[in-house]
Amino acid sequence: MHLMNASSEPATVGQNPHLSRQILLLAAGAFSSALSTRISDPILPQLSQVFGITIGEAASVISAYALAYGFMLLVYGPVGDRYGKFRVITIAAIASLVGALGSALAISFQWLTLFRFLNGATACALIPLSMAWIGDNVPYERRQHVLAYFMSGQILGLISGQAVGGFLADVAGWRSVFYFQVLTYLIVGTCLVIETRRSPGIDRKVENASEGVSFSKQIVAVIGKPWPQQVLLTVFVEGFFLFSALAFVPSFLHHQYGLSLTTAGLSMGMFGIGGLCYTLFARFFVTRFGERGLALGGGGLISLAFLQIIFCNGWHWVLPAMWCAGIGFYMLHNTLQTNATQMAPAARGTAVALFASCFFTGQSLGVWLASMSVDRFGFYAVFCAAALTLPIIGFFFSTRLREKQLG
Repeated sequence: MHLMNASSEPATVGQNPHLSRQILLLAAGAFSSALSTRISDPILPQLSQVFGITIGEAASVISAYALAYGFMLLVYGPVGDRYGKFRVITIAAIASLVGALGSALAISFQWLTLFRFLNGATACALIPLSMAWIGDNVPYERRQHVLAYFMSGQILGLISGQAVGGFLADVAGWRSVFYFQVLTYLIVGTCLVIETRRSPGIDRKVENASEGVSFSKQIVAVIGKPWPQQVLLTVFVEGFFLFSALAFVPSFLHHQYGLSLTTAGLSMGMFGIGGLCYTLFARFFVTRFGERGLALGGGGLISLAFLQIIFCNGWHWVLPAMWCAGIGFYMLHNTLQTNATQMAPAARGTAVALFASCFFTGQSLGVWLASMSVDRFGFYAVFCAAALTLPIIGFFFSTRLREKQLG
């Protein structure tokens, strides 16, 4: 790849025949990171039995991973801007072997929790820095559907994480789950190392006004601008209301219709399938509706999905509702992601890491507050909140996009 300054245009696929392969490798990294996020969910009962603890205590392996993931996001953005995003992604993928292998070999629950924490601290770099790298290398007019294709790796990781974890745990025990992680990180990390060696200029040199500036000042410089503030606020609220509702759909199916927890959990796969449908036809969606239409339509589809759950009696109605919600979410979120890559081109890694951190924080806070609301008011209160709020979020961001385009 040729080097470029801040005003240079990124290369297109035609100018750089290696770009498609590199994006595919980044999607594989996103798969391994998303897989790690969900792969320990199904093994909690086994951990409870093996280590003689409650399932709630066993869930510490999830909390430890999430805590490290959320905090370290703010570190990797500035580091990627300063030292090269693809290089940092490669190092993080290799470093993730430590947490995965340590988890597989853990001799106590405390050691397992520690290594899950380490895994979260490294795996979190793969997705946001990949998005930022794509922003450096793909022109803005093509970036939205390229990001959508990249997201297919993340979606597949989320869908397969619970399924793979449950299957391996049943067949070969909980340690096999983490050995599978070792295998995925080994393959992905090796491929990334090979790619960095065969393409010495893989990290484009963006003329970075933040060089020599502390990481904290770099973060403040991004969030001090009006447009990044609007994007970050929107994705925080999106994560807060959408995932606070999605988290309780399996429990709703179990309590309301008597489905087993396994079947209820698998129903959430329809959300991921809806997301994959969007990525497959992303070019059509982007061309047909544009950014404003995707934001507005995405919020509307999510609202329609939760209204269907609320008013349509029968668990089978939830399946198409989740499929619809998956399409709607990726219509809206992909639009937000694309704009996040352009919030601060000279500090793109920092900007996208902030975006991911706000999204992650919104999810965590939303689920925590929703759990109290469900106990007091029931499932429908949480579903109603999502149904009412998501269209407003889509309308708000669509309006902001219009004002930005006119301005």
